[in-house]
Amino acid sequence: MSVYLDHNATTRARPAAIVAMTQVLESVGNPSSVHAAGRRAHAALEAARAEVAALIGAPASTLVFTSGGTEANALAIGSAVAAGARRLIVSAVEHDSVLETARASGAAVEPLPVDSQGAADLDWLGARLARWDAADGRPFVALMLANNETGVLQPVAEAAALVRAADGWLHVDAVQAAGKVAIDSRALGADTLSVSAHKIGGAQGVGALTFGPRAALTRLQHGGGQERGRRGGTENLPGAVGFGAAARAAGEGLDAFGRQAAWRDAAAARLAAAGARVIGERAPRLPNTLCLTSPGFSAELQVMALDLAGVMISAGAACSSGKVKASHVLTAMGEPDAACAIRVSGGWDTTEADWNRFAEAWLEARAGHAARRKEIA
Repeated sequence: MSVYLDHNATTRARPAAIVAMTQVLESVGNPSSVHAAGRRAHAALEAARAEVAALIGAPASTLVFTSGGTEANALAIGSAVAAGARRLIVSAVEHDSVLETARASGAAVEPLPVDSQGAADLDWLGARLARWDAADGRPFVALMLANNETGVLQPVAEAAALVRAADGWLHVDAVQAAGKVAIDSRALGADTLSVSAHKIGGAQGVGALTFGPRAALTRLQHGGGQERGRRGGTENLPGAVGFGAAARAAGEGLDAFGRQAAWRDAAAARLAAAGARVIGERAPRLPNTLCLTSPGFSAELQVMALDLAGVMISAGAACSSGKVKASHVLTAMGEPDAACAIRVSGGWDTTEADWNRFAEAWLEARAGHAARRKEIA
């Protein structure tokens, strides 16, 4: 039986989400229509909005549905640039959807450095904001809540205090954190915060952005007056309703999800005894994510060996068209063995047996690799 441990890339749709989406697909109605079918569709959309907002501690009126986390990040960054931001501070470990959007925005981009554990350097941030040039417009800082490769949780609330003191705009990519740890976007101090459905058991192709009173959104996708005029185009009603159902289930299952930390750590201990090293081990991390490196055993070989054994993991992020490339996250952390790093990530349906099977398969693969190297030598 195969074991899927690449849930940070995408996770299995939850039964509740499948049922909710199927019911919508079997019905008819545009949320913008005023007849009975349209009103029913609109009510379903607003109920889903409230469920997603509840998962992240946001008022439902501030939640904008998008086509995914990437578009949500683009809406935040594009809005900040439209509001006059000419220089963007972006953490060195952000997801490519933030990094590449910032680079394409026309504004100058400045990296926020991280330490060897992958945590943002707040001393650097405070000093940089203290000498901000008014000619660069309002300060904008992008700092993700949890890293998609290492699972490291960032000191967002502390960063928010610094940004707010400088009258800046803090954008938080919470795509990997949602449904895995408790989130209160307002307590965190996020001015904008993005989430995605397929990371928590909803459908691919739907996400959301919440915004606070200090953020002024500028519509990037034009058309009708959908999403209170903030995003044109007929809403993805099945996706949004599935997102809402997945958000409700994820919120109810946070405690159970947290139990994976013990299973992950037990597996990591077995691998460490065989020479592997956990990346970001001394920092707070998501309970489901394990990033580790094994010097001399390339990530590509590890992924292939485990796949042949029926265990699916990834090498770094899984957003690069299947390519195995150097991780900018591990490079920013100064990781010397980045080329030998893999990511293992559990989901809402992962069991302790799955983690045990991964550990056994990895140990077998590592022993086989060592034997082959010895033969060659």
